[in-house]
Amino acid sequence: MAAVGATDAPPEAWENGYLADAAGIIGGRWLKYWTEAGSVLSSVGLFEAQLSSGAFQLLGMAELGLLPSVFARRGPGRSATPWVAVAASAAVSVAVSFLGFDDVVATANLLYSLGALLEFAAFLRLRAREESPSSLKRPYRVPLPLPALAAMCLVPSAFLAYVVAVAGWRVSAVAAALTALGVGWHGAMRVCRSRKWLRFNTAVAADHRLQLQDAPPPPAGRV
Repeated sequence: MAAVGATDAPPEAWENGYLADAAGIIGGRWLKYWTEAGSVLSSVGLFEAQLSSGAFQLLGMAELGLLPSVFARRGPGRSATPWVAVAASAAVSVAVSFLGFDDVVATANLLYSLGALLEFAAFLRLRAREESPSSLKRPYRVPLPLPALAAMCLVPSAFLAYVVAVAGWRVSAVAAALTALGVGWHGAMRVCRSRKWLRFNTAVAADHRLQLQDAPPPPAGRV
């Protein structure tokens, strides 16, 4: 905001990278170079954070038996870096690098929107079911009736549906391909687990299912 007020640049001049030029106009070359260095370090830090987040998601899924145990391998030393999961996350980043920045952001937003809509639908379906499975634990219940919950989910769902509707053909194609890949990968993992083609961490998964089976049924009316 300070840069906008301190410069007389027209709106069309504010393209990618112009913030450094604005800093140079305000404070000179040293501020321009400092802003560029800060932008580079910020981008690197954001990428590393996203890479680590995706890698540890793969690690957790492998520890739960949802992915082959190879994704749970850690490197030697005190850091115990999950190097296989990091390499897999980096490979995905390289695979989508052929897209432009706008397409990558739009694809990520589209996939997030589809996932959020699925979560809302599952939430309303669980509340609408007359009988819930006794193995499903519900330590908290949203204190609203079903019509109010539907109205609550309607507002964000409208925005998410708009994001899905305005996506371009390239973004929609990439999102559809990734969604199909996820569904196919899930089926392939089930086949590999049942036929023992790959090694899975079945101990944690079995213990998790046992805890769900031993859980007491929720009180009547708590869905």
